Amino acid sequence: MDGWDEETMRAVVRVCDGATPEEAFDIASAGAWLAFDAGVRNPDDRPWLFTRPPGEPERPAPTLLDRLRGRGGPRAAPPASPPPPPAVALCHPDGRVREAALDAVRTAPELRPLLVVRCADWVAPVRGKARALLAGLPGDALFPLAGLILRLARRDRGDFARALLEDALREGPAAEVLALTTDPDRATYRIAYRIAVERGLLTPVELAATAAVCGDVTLQDLCAEAAVVALKPEEAVRPGASPGPDGAAVLDRLLAARPPRVRSAGVTALRRAGRHGDAEPFLADRSAVVRACARYVLRQGGVDPLPLYRELCADPAAHPGAAAGLGECGDRLTDAEALWSLVEHPVPAVRLHAISGLRALDVVVRERLTPSLDDPSPAVVRAATRALLPEAAGIPEHLLRERSAPEGPRAVRVAADRLLRAAGRQRTPEPGYR
Repeated sequence: MDGWDEETMRAVVRVCDGATPEEAFDIASAGAWLAFDAGVRNPDDRPWLFTRPPGEPERPAPTLLDRLRGRGGPRAAPPASPPPPPAVALCHPDGRVREAALDAVRTAPELRPLLVVRCADWVAPVRGKARALLAGLPGDALFPLAGLILRLARRDRGDFARALLEDALREGPAAEVLALTTDPDRATYRIAYRIAVERGLLTPVELAATAAVCGDVTLQDLCAEAAVVALKPEEAVRPGASPGPDGAAVLDRLLAARPPRVRSAGVTALRRAGRHGDAEPFLADRSAVVRACARYVLRQGGVDPLPLYRELCADPAAHPGAAAGLGECGDRLTDAEALWSLVEHPVPAVRLHAISGLRALDVVVRERLTPSLDDPSPAVVRAATRALLPEAAGIPEHLLRERSAPEGPRAVRVAADRLLRAAGRQRTPEPGYR
C-alpha cells in the first residue's frame, strides 16, 4: 500500500467520513501511512461512491477534492462542512492546514506516524514545527515508529528523525533495543543490531549464533566480526593463547556456520586465537573464500598448504573441494595432470571442483574439456561452460548446434547457447527461458 491507488483513496474517504486510521488501513505498516499521506495530498476529481441511506435517490457522489475543501458535493445540505479530521488535516495539500493540525498530535499519540512524515515535509514551517514536536517526545516513543522513520530517511530531509532514533537507541533501555532486533522490518533490525553491538548488549556467543543462522548478509558480516572482536583480549589478541570456554564456543559456532562469509570470519580468527592447525580441514571447503582464509592462516603458522592439497587430492571423494584448492595454489607443470585426471572422477562434486581448479591454474584445454558439456550433472556442465567461455570461438559450431537441440537436457542447451553467444554466433533463445 505504498502507492497511490484505489485502496488508498477508499481509506482516505473512510477517515474523512469519521473512521479512525486504525479502522481504515493497516497502521502497523509504514508503507500504509506513506500511501495515506500521498492519497490525501494528491486527490483527484473522480466521484467516490458512498453508502446511500435507504430510500435516498441516487445522486452524483462528491469528489475527494470536495471533501478536503470542506464541501460535501451535490448531496451536502449545509453550506459548509466541518473541518477534516486531524489525520486528514495532517496530510492536507495546503501547508497551512498541515501546520495547524500538528497541534492535535500533542494529545493524540496515535497520530505520531504522521508527525514523523511531516518532519520531512517540503514546507519549512511545517517541517520545523513537526521536528520540534518530535524532538520533545521521550526517546522510547520513537521505537514503535522505527520502521517509518527509516523508510522516510531515504527521502530528502528525512535524516532528522533518523538521528533522533539513533540517539534514542544509544541511550534507551537495553531490553527495548534488543526487542527491535527481532523486528520483521529489515532496516529496523539492522540498525538495532548495529546499536546493540556498539553498546555491547550481546555476548560473543549470541553474536556468533546470529551470524550463523541469519540470512541477511549484512547482519552476518556485522555479527561475525563483532563476535570475534568481542572475545576476551587474551583469547583474541595474544598469539598462542588458549581460548576459554566462551572463546572456543564462539569460534566453533562460526566455523560450523553454513554461510561462507561467516565460516571465513571464523577461520581467519583462528590465527588470532593461535589455533593455526585447526584451519587445515577448511582447505577443502566448498567456498573459495574460506579456502583462501585457511591457506592464509596455515601460512601464518608456518605451514605450506600445497603439500597438504596434494595429499587431499589422493582421496578426492572424501575432500572434493581440495581439487579447486590445488588449482588455486598449485604448480601448472606439476599439478595440471592431477586435476585433469579428476575431471573424469565418478563423483560429480570432484569433477566440478577439478574444473574450477583448472580454471584457477589457467590450464584449460578446449578439446579436453568440451566433452564435459555433456556431463550428467548440471553443476558440472555449468562449471565447464564458465571455463570454456574464453575459448568459445574455437569450439566447432556444429558441436554447439547439436547440443542446443530442443530434445537435449536443459543444462546442455543453455550451455550451448551461452557459448554460441560468446562466440558471436547468436541463436534465438527458445521461448520461456533466458
